[in-house]
Amino acid sequence: MKENRMNRRQFVQTAAMAAAGATVGAAVIEQAAGAQEAAPGATRTRSYNANMEYRRLGRTGLMVSAVSIGGHWKQMPFADGSEDFKKNRREVMAACLDHGINYADACCAGEVLVYAEALGKNRDKIYFGFDWQGGRSPEIAGSLDKMKQQLDQGLREAKLEYVDLWRVTMREQTTRNTAKEIDTVMAALEWAKRTGKARFTGISTHHRPWIADAAAKYPQLEVIVTPYSAGSKEKPVGSMFEALRNHDVGFIGIKPFASGSVFKSGGRPDSATLQEDNDRARLALRYVLCCDVLSCAIPGLITVDQVKNAAAAVKERRQFDVAETERFDALVAEMWAKLPENYQWLRHWEWV
Repeated sequence: MKENRMNRRQFVQTAAMAAAGATVGAAVIEQAAGAQEAAPGATRTRSYNANMEYRRLGRTGLMVSAVSIGGHWKQMPFADGSEDFKKNRREVMAACLDHGINYADACCAGEVLVYAEALGKNRDKIYFGFDWQGGRSPEIAGSLDKMKQQLDQGLREAKLEYVDLWRVTMREQTTRNTAKEIDTVMAALEWAKRTGKARFTGISTHHRPWIADAAAKYPQLEVIVTPYSAGSKEKPVGSMFEALRNHDVGFIGIKPFASGSVFKSGGRPDSATLQEDNDRARLALRYVLCCDVLSCAIPGLITVDQVKNAAAAVKERRQFDVAETERFDALVAEMWAKLPENYQWLRHWEWV
């Protein structure tokens, strides 16, 4: 069943009415734009497929596919912007929709434009989360006007009326953003939601210690985009997940394949180890989906076959048998050993 379609004018009108008379918290969320869209049952979510699992994206109420799609299409065999590249992105996006994948995440202007074009007339069949230039630049993050301008530019160039999730990309270690920059980003997120340019808001960061405090401090953080890989585990005490649970923050997990380190080939689609790599991908996804806080994992899928393989992982049982446990443990040990130099920081995400 399709959701009711809503343009940005309707979104703003509904949001304005909610802001005028609703109480803060659950009532605002319930009365905000797209109340029917924001908290549907799984069968009413976008591009519902009975073979896909859907999870609640925190207090946004959106039901997103447990495996979704991110950007960073590493090992892509085609040059960015080429006709073969564009054709690949259209085919992969169509396959995602066919298999019930209903969230796409883009973390920079280039990815936004690629996915917007690939979606085309199917824009209303998927939840779109993006950032344009992000909060990494002090010049942008330190200016509310420039934060607003970047969202307006992104919507205009991508030909979108609104974005489902504006998830501003902060510096990897968020505390390297100044206090002013962080406050400015939060003000921009609040503005975007109030004006109906973003239905929901959040940030992307690799800084786990900051996330726990920020989830309590900033109501604008409805969603956090941050790593959760095949080798990640919840800390028995003091886990970031406690704050996400307590404040009902949606959690989108990046790097499920640890930047391709889980694969024999690094993730090349034409590799002689393709079957082994597919098996490893499903093992990794089965593992990360055991995390009860995770709303969705967003691997950078680059072929239709990879989409099919990821969707197949959702249908497989989550618990490993003895042989699978041995294989997975060996896979994770190899993964940590193979991390490239620029991804050594991911080791800090073994215990989350």
